[in-house]
Amino acid sequence: MRLCIIIIVFILSLSGIAESAEMLPVYKLSVAFDMENSLLKAAAHITFPDDGTRDILTGDLRIIGITFNGQPLVPEIKDGVFKISGKGILEIIYEGYFREEQQATEIEELENVGVVTKNIISSKGISLTSNWYPSFEGVANWNLKGLLPEGFKAISEADEVDVTGTDQGMEYTFHFPYPLRQIHLVAGSYTEQHESHQGVEINTYFFPEDTSIAGKYVAYAKKYLSLYGELLAPYPYKRFSVVENILPTGYSMPTFTLLGQTVVKLPFIPETSLGHEILHQWFGNYVYGDYKSGNWLEGITSYLSDHLYEEQKGTGWQHRKKILIDYQSYVTPSKEAPLKDFKERTDFASAAIGYGKGAMVFHMLKNLVGENTFFSALRGLIEEKKFSEGLWTDIERAFEKASGDSLEWFFGQWLDRKDIPSLEIENARVTVLKGVPTISFEVLQKGPPYRLSLPYKVITEKGGIKGSLQIEKEKQEFEIPVDDKPLRIIFDEDYDLMRELTEKELPPVLARLFGDEEKLIIFSDNEKEKYSELIGVFSTEGFIAKEEKEVKDEDIRDSSLLILSSESPVLKRLFGQVSRPEVGFTLVVKQNPLNAQKVVAYVDSDSTEEVEPVAKKVFRYGKYSLLRFKGGENIEKETEKSERGIVISLYEPVLGINPRKYISLTEIIDTVIDKNVIFIGERHTSYEDHKVQLEVIMELLQKGKKVVIGMEMFQRPFQKALTIISLVP
Repeated sequence: MRLCIIIIVFILSLSGIAESAEMLPVYKLSVAFDMENSLLKAAAHITFPDDGTRDILTGDLRIIGITFNGQPLVPEIKDGVFKISGKGILEIIYEGYFREEQQATEIEELENVGVVTKNIISSKGISLTSNWYPSFEGVANWNLKGLLPEGFKAISEADEVDVTGTDQGMEYTFHFPYPLRQIHLVAGSYTEQHESHQGVEINTYFFPEDTSIAGKYVAYAKKYLSLYGELLAPYPYKRFSVVENILPTGYSMPTFTLLGQTVVKLPFIPETSLGHEILHQWFGNYVYGDYKSGNWLEGITSYLSDHLYEEQKGTGWQHRKKILIDYQSYVTPSKEAPLKDFKERTDFASAAIGYGKGAMVFHMLKNLVGENTFFSALRGLIEEKKFSEGLWTDIERAFEKASGDSLEWFFGQWLDRKDIPSLEIENARVTVLKGVPTISFEVLQKGPPYRLSLPYKVITEKGGIKGSLQIEKEKQEFEIPVDDKPLRIIFDEDYDLMRELTEKELPPVLARLFGDEEKLIIFSDNEKEKYSELIGVFSTEGFIAKEEKEVKDEDIRDSSLLILSSESPVLKRLFGQVSRPEVGFTLVVKQNPLNAQKVVAYVDSDSTEEVEPVAKKVFRYGKYSLLRFKGGENIEKETEKSERGIVISLYEPVLGINPRKYISLTEIIDTVIDKNVIFIGERHTSYEDHKVQLEVIMELLQKGKKVVIGMEMFQRPFQKALTIISLVP
């Protein structure tokens, strides 16, 4: 058994905190690792400089002994918490057991990949990110020293790092002269690379087999540090490191980001997720968040990273539309919550609220105050709240100061309400008023009205005009004069509002299937074994599995469906014959023809071997209507087209029919004989029309065509008088 002692002493100066540094606790921590047994042995030494009662959280740690001001203490520990009162020195001797097997459940999470809060101690590496030491609420002064096993390199929050060789290994000393609420320790057999950029030391810590991608991460880190340094404020620290983790994390801590080994290899991560984590150096690691009053950090970070990158490419509207699709798909009535109550991502619905709606709120705020004022307010917020907690109320105050306007109404409706606006356009028409073509219409809001600025664009024969409407009532009438003939008017074409999408805007995508509260997975007995892995995974995600013969009409109408096999009679009942997909694994999503609020997806695969590696992956592809996999690898993905904005047609061209000649009924029948469905028009009370219908039926039968006759519904009072007649040629 090999022990590695890590001595951790944190001494931080306070900057930007209301109380003085002398009034902050000082945390000293000594840690030893039994690597073979995944065991942490530690002594925590905490100095509290002032009186008061505090909750000390020990969680699942095994407490061996406690003293307070040198006297033994045996507190009552209830649910992993005990209380301590007064000032002085608290010492806690404890152990923590963190084995690799404990991570399986977290790693395999489907809805929350990247949010891993477990710890691990193994020969592969050390990752201690949460609940690995006794903790308390608030910030403290810290300084870290650690002795690592030979071949391991350690990373923690640090502006400067000293490394000294000893007989027992390498001793690391981390200097971080700012207050922290929590500490993290990561170590592994990393290969280090270092570069300097604008006075900042950029480091990568990658496992040897992944060092080839380190250069790309350094290049993008430079890009993002420069970008946000110009937009917001100079980077606040001397170092920034990209660290590869043996767990599937996506974390940002002061001075470094911790990315999982499976994540870091994905080719798009440096271009997207890395920027998101670097931006957290400003929002989260420079200005802290108070999660009890609401987590605003993910909203602003998503807006100025993921969204900003798409906006720079000219596809910002598509990103915003995806936000609205995800929200409408996952945030069902039972999962609605005000934005102010968002604390952290726990599933797709909470992410759609905290990340998605949060980003849209900042987008609407920027459109309201203007881009220059928007960034001026953010810079003021950072300067005022650096190294301290920023609240939603601080954001409101910063934007009111920068804009000179009261914004209580804006933050009130977007933070406190759990619904989102639902708009309808009614009675759209074009009239000529005093010789000027004028578009008239009504805008309706469902429920208590929001105060909104609704963008519109009018398309005319010679061009178009843009504008916006100020909406604040349940029903408002508007008139828009134009210079020439208007063809259509489009509202919110670029998705600048957080709102419900109309049916024509909402494509059939997997997110709607995953997020539906009523969802079935339908299988046939002879296909059950092939799809057993998929049935099992989807059942754990809230799907109810039913065999084809058990499915009822109300199931099809009231639920979103996942049908296993393109040959299913349930699928044919809804869509007729669908094309059989190519080899591999294919998943197609369509609108439910019996209920526009639901979707129908069907799967087809040629083997169990194609199904099993995909069963869990598909949850990452919520925005798509078509997926194809081969050998577990995605080879095709598409999203069905849908309308962009709320489109109201104002002019339909007049069409006519130019009959070239008269033809006989026999010639007509010869033309349509090979069709599956034939429609015959009639005037409802015309006896002559009914005779023509009978002639068509007789002609079809005489030519050997099997016929099923579909008729309109007869009112119930007259049904008893109907006589069924069998026609025989």
